[in-house]
Amino acid sequence: MFSKVTVGQFVQGNSAVHHLDARTKLAATLVYLLLLLGGRGPLTLPACASFTAVSLAFAGLPIMPVWRGLRPILLLVFITALLDVLLAPGVAQWHVGPLSVGRQGLREGLGAAARLTLLVLQSSVLTVTTDPLALSAGAERLLRPLRRIGVPAHELALMASIALRFIPTLADEAERIRMAQAARGGDIDARGRARLRALLALLVPLLVSAFRRADELALAMEARGYHGEEGRTQWRRSHAGRGDVVAAALVGVLCASVVWSTWSGRRP
Repeated sequence: MFSKVTVGQFVQGNSAVHHLDARTKLAATLVYLLLLLGGRGPLTLPACASFTAVSLAFAGLPIMPVWRGLRPILLLVFITALLDVLLAPGVAQWHVGPLSVGRQGLREGLGAAARLTLLVLQSSVLTVTTDPLALSAGAERLLRPLRRIGVPAHELALMASIALRFIPTLADEAERIRMAQAARGGDIDARGRARLRALLALLVPLLVSAFRRADELALAMEARGYHGEEGRTQWRRSHAGRGDVVAAALVGVLCASVVWSTWSGRRP
């Protein structure tokens, strides 16, 4: 289950998205997330979904593996949608026992589920098609102008790269712990409270493993003489090409669509 998580896993490929500059993909993903979470017009979700579909197609990612990568977060999507449905204000249209559900709650719940799903899909496109080293270098170059106001661009980019790289590593570790507990008689397929106890039993060794890996990484960086950005050079330097211009144009169309839809929806 945990090993099927796709966020943070780089897959070598020769697609159009693979050949884009890391800075282009990072900036496009950031703009996409801002539009997805901030846009409230009727065209926001269709426009973002279309952009994600185009990204998946040009990245050469097959549908079934992408869908399997979404399965571990389906519970989170369901809980988020359910809370929005139940807590949204408005007139209740239906009553299910002590719970009241309205049309506005259903719209907000479905919208929250769609936004979370699209967020994970677009983030997966970024991490699957971008080498971690290129991702870190691209983030650093994007943040470099902020160094004038004291922002540690190199350190922030390195932390983000390590965090993304640890996602599939911890997912694999969680799967190994889960199978080890099953081999020792643990009920990993339990339901209800027993399932919650099984997850808690998994969480403790997973946290211990995460801290151990972090300590080993820190020792390895110190042993190799790492002292931050000072004195470091880059072997490979990326350059923007025609594909990056096309990608920027698509992001511009998406931005214009979402902003126009949001603005026209708020206009009296």
